[in-house]
Amino acid sequence: MDKTKIRDAATVILYRNPAAPEILMGQRGARAAFMPNKFVFPGGAVDAGDADIPLAGQPNALCRSRLAEDSAPALPHALLTAAIREIWEETGLILGTPGDWPMPAPDDWRDFAATGHLPDASALRFIFRAITPPGRPRRFDARFFLAPAEGLASDPDDFSRASDELSNLQWIPLRQARGFDLPFITEVVLAEVAALVARNAPPESVPFFNNDDEETLFLRLKGQEQGPSQ
Repeated sequence: MDKTKIRDAATVILYRNPAAPEILMGQRGARAAFMPNKFVFPGGAVDAGDADIPLAGQPNALCRSRLAEDSAPALPHALLTAAIREIWEETGLILGTPGDWPMPAPDDWRDFAATGHLPDASALRFIFRAITPPGRPRRFDARFFLAPAEGLASDPDDFSRASDELSNLQWIPLRQARGFDLPFITEVVLAEVAALVARNAPPESVPFFNNDDEETLFLRLKGQEQGPSQ
């Protein structure tokens, strides 16, 4: 696999207590090739089979249209299911609805399906997009989603089923998050989160840091009726 190839990825910012917001973060390992030791939100690359996973619910139409901008037709669905899968794998938390799968679950979804839930993306809000700058050991075209802990179908403090990819999983007061060792882009996203947690609606537009191989563009994704503008 070409490690420098830009891979589509999904990242999820779970939050609770809107009056005094807390966000869920974990720490990457010291030997990780990408952002070692950094505190990050759960997330990771889209897998080939994510586009075929059934969803019990979808975000609103505006979020879906923004996800579709400059994307392959099947990618928005794959990003949503990848977000839910990464939450499950890295934290053991379930963003889903009770129900039976209409097909045998693939290997990387088997444990999730065994909980008796279908993945449900209705609580996800697309709030940010960023492409990793050139020269990094891994590069991702990452879409960031915001979701309230109330959308979880499991105890938000139970990380017993989490993988070991993230350690020190914890709910961090939003006002204290910048005191942790964070990647630059995470600090930028936190500014957006602070402005959105009290709103039960999508953002007016979605910031997009497009770090391609020639220049960095700051765009805003506005939805189907208005394309990205500089």
